Amino acid sequence: MENFKNTSKPVPLSQDPHKLREGGEKKLEVAIGREIRALRQQHGMTFAELSNQTKISVSMLSKIESGSTSASLATLQTLADALSTSITSFFRRFEEARNAVHTKAGEGVEIDRTGTRAGHQYNLLGHLGSNASGVVVEPYLITLTEESDVFPTFQHDGIEMLYMLEGEVGYRHGDQSYHLRPGDTLFFDADAPHGPDVLIKLPAKYLSIISYPQRSSGDEKP
Repeated sequence: MENFKNTSKPVPLSQDPHKLREGGEKKLEVAIGREIRALRQQHGMTFAELSNQTKISVSMLSKIESGSTSASLATLQTLADALSTSITSFFRRFEEARNAVHTKAGEGVEIDRTGTRAGHQYNLLGHLGSNASGVVVEPYLITLTEESDVFPTFQHDGIEMLYMLEGEVGYRHGDQSYHLRPGDTLFFDADAPHGPDVLIKLPAKYLSIISYPQRSSGDEKP
């Protein structure tokens, strides 16, 4: 079985997880600015085009979108008209609830996930549903026993990460199989066929964290 060893140079990440947000008086401005930027981009408008339409300078538009200045209600109304929306829509991100789910040990909900094979026990550890990030994340605790099938052809949208807790399995992704032991991680594009193809040491438990873009109501299949 192939063992993956990362020998490439680390990729610089753009997000700083330790960065503090602006002070409390700036949170509203930042939320409004992000919403205006998103709407402008949805309309395919440049700063210059929006500036020409609203008679607001490009430099002022840049400050509003970055949240570094407070726009007057008159300015916000002008922007709302230009972006074919209501002024209240600019406050949507500020008013959105931010949720958290605490699942205690042993209390994950056991579910039959679509495509689950015999003997694959899935415990859902939390679910936020619709959220401001635009990403859905499904964290599972998966248990394999002597009664479990091997099934290396799961396939679905998104990115998946496995973290091995106990036992050992051979886990196939595409045309390669990885020998996973406790403490090992496998991170992969879930659109390729994948799944356990050899049950080496049972019982085996691992965390599976799947993330994929949040679908709008208009994206739902009939």
